[in-house]
Amino acid sequence: MKPKALHQLGVPKDPATTKTAGRAVSDASRQGMGPRQIKQTLREVIADPDLFTEDPVFGRLAQALAVRRKNAISSGERDTPAPYTSWGTNLDANAVQQMENACRLPISLAGALLPDAHMGYGLPIGGVLAVNNAVIPYAVGVDIACRMRMSVLDMPPDTLDTHQQRFIQALDKETRFGVGASFSTPRKHKVLDEDWGFSTVTRRVKDKAYAQLGTSGSGNHFAEFGLLTLDHDDLGLTAGTYLALLTHSG
Repeated sequence: MKPKALHQLGVPKDPATTKTAGRAVSDASRQGMGPRQIKQTLREVIADPDLFTEDPVFGRLAQALAVRRKNAISSGERDTPAPYTSWGTNLDANAVQQMENACRLPISLAGALLPDAHMGYGLPIGGVLAVNNAVIPYAVGVDIACRMRMSVLDMPPDTLDTHQQRFIQALDKETRFGVGASFSTPRKHKVLDEDWGFSTVTRRVKDKAYAQLGTSGSGNHFAEFGLLTLDHDDLGLTAGTYLALLTHSG
């Protein structure tokens, strides 16, 4: 039976299900079922696949259809959004709305909005979403490995004022900004000594990675020296003021 005929009977048009249905029809024909009986059985399987999941001929098709039906039933929004925590204040209203929309997905378990949250694609940039047994490629966007990091420096806080020019020079020398930015002389790091030949992708981008390691990217990315003040012991540090470097890169 051709795919068009299967689809007219109600078989979903996705290639995998169509192929499974075609195999079931072929098996049924080899076992002596006539065209009319095959069509009638197909209609019954499509109408209520749970009744045929153990059938020796139509079982695989019935199982595939049952899964599709279950997924379709569970694809509606949650009655109430999954809980999420906001780690920032005065966040972009569009980012907040995106997080609330994402938390209404039936697979959502919990979420978080980080201080740099702003409107993204399926999920806000700076948003985190925990889901149940699912992967959402659209939520990632295009900013691979984007992250924020704070490094606390073992230097007196007043060094920021007394040696300001040195910090400016350090930023100019040790990072680059902009799309496609790179270093003429690659940075030294042990990751560059790893085996880059274990996959086609890593082999292809090795030279690019060498040139771009240490760059900051573009958009709202930044590198900034400043003071970190802790009112109480936290982050493995005692209360006090520290010199720190905050970066947003990827």
